[in-house]
Amino acid sequence: MLTIRELKITLGARVLFENATFQVNAGDKVALVGPNGAGKSTLFSLILGQREPDSGVVERDAWTMVGYLPQEAEAHGEETIMDVATGRVDEVPQLEKRLHELEKIGDVSSPEYLEAHAKHDSLNDPQVETKAKKMLRGLGFKETDFNRPAREMSGGWVMRARLARLLVMEPDLLLLDEPTNHLDLLALLWLQNYLKNYSGALLLISHDREFMDEVVQQVHEISERKLIAYTGNYTDYLRQREERYEQQLAAYNNQQKEITALQQFVERFRSVASKASQAMSKLKAIERMELIEKPQAPRKPFRFQIPPPPRGGQRAASLRGIHMAYGNNVVYRGLDLTIERGERTVLVGPNGAGKSTLLKILAGVVEFQQGERDLGHNAKIGYFSQHRAATLDPNRTVLDEVIASAPAMPENEARGVLGSFMFRKDDIFKLTQVLSGGEKSRLNLVKFLVDPPNLLLMDEPTTHLDIHTVESLTLALERYEGTLVFISHDVHFIKHLATKVLHVNAGAVTAYSGGYEYFLEKTNALDDARAALTAA
Repeated sequence: MLTIRELKITLGARVLFENATFQVNAGDKVALVGPNGAGKSTLFSLILGQREPDSGVVERDAWTMVGYLPQEAEAHGEETIMDVATGRVDEVPQLEKRLHELEKIGDVSSPEYLEAHAKHDSLNDPQVETKAKKMLRGLGFKETDFNRPAREMSGGWVMRARLARLLVMEPDLLLLDEPTNHLDLLALLWLQNYLKNYSGALLLISHDREFMDEVVQQVHEISERKLIAYTGNYTDYLRQREERYEQQLAAYNNQQKEITALQQFVERFRSVASKASQAMSKLKAIERMELIEKPQAPRKPFRFQIPPPPRGGQRAASLRGIHMAYGNNVVYRGLDLTIERGERTVLVGPNGAGKSTLLKILAGVVEFQQGERDLGHNAKIGYFSQHRAATLDPNRTVLDEVIASAPAMPENEARGVLGSFMFRKDDIFKLTQVLSGGEKSRLNLVKFLVDPPNLLLMDEPTTHLDIHTVESLTLALERYEGTLVFISHDVHFIKHLATKVLHVNAGAVTAYSGGYEYFLEKTNALDDARAALTAA
């Protein structure tokens, strides 16, 4: 289906891949992993024919239809959600135009023509709208959304509609780049179950460990400019990678011992006439050796102890009779809620149900129309949003911002924390004004960790983090001594942190005083996702 051999790709002076080999067969479910910048998206662009390798071969079977979901997409014109999901406004006309162009030049047997023809047939299927409706429902759309202009909806919902279109086409090879970023819990569970049963092949980039554990059967790691294959899911990969490293390290150490012993013999006896020939023989033995490179140790999560926050009262915060509306859109009516000291609470529910609004009410950054918000004794609130760039001093460096937040922290420790959150080498000397949105988000996160509040409110803190950094954050927050309320779509993150779940839906907030698994059991969320999959 897809074969890559002896691949070499350079990006400027940097070599991303060298002599890399990779293969995906029909029905394979493969995760592509590696640190940010390792070349995962570059590999996707090669497979899609968007760029050429410096050397090597990228082969796709002529009959293989490839579907691709990028991380971001926007709506155009007046197309409805159903238009996006069926491709009838933009993709079908584009495919027809390209087919006519290829037919005019007689190129009707090329892989491009065959793939375009297969996609056109899929989107022209008489049942395409019925299929699209089933996929849209599974991904969380309501019937009333189907004919809404896509431009009225958020980018996350547009991405869901584009994902529905891919699933309608049922490509032979599905390329998904962070598909869970814009999904709420039920939609994520639905997609997870759908992909587990998908008949085509899947190549996935994801930072969601739980999702990969449930879906994939192979992991290909980009490491040391190679693609290294492992069998099993992500947890299996972590174990096998550690075993592989230990074996390689042992082989390297054994060879180094052998080389040292041979060199010592040569140095000792090269001047002794009776031993000179033996010494030369051992010298040639060293020269003939295929030297084993010292393996790089697998990257470990950075273990950072969050300093103890000031002790607060038994009740961290409480809401009474809260009425909150945006114009005619009533989000909450008469909401009562208490957050107790030491709880680690996750807010779950459909996108648009009011989770972020509830976090903002607790943080005091939005005004509600009625009710009372009371903070506990000695409360110190920290509200982490992905849109807090204004809190950074544009004339400070990254390192200066952290040191200003925690003046007592030694500089080497501040550098260590920044390094674990992907600020490395000269990155720490950048002025904050030149940082990207993702870098600013990560820097704000570090500032909260080095100078923690006793009530920490976090909205999607794992966005813009790679999988190792998510693990570092998880380990740090597990030992955090304050009160935590957070929103996340990362199931692994939720499982390891949440001691309480608040289910937010249709203006109601229902508390489950247990972890994520307890919530799933009590709400039958998994059964609902499977039922939606059966209906689809």
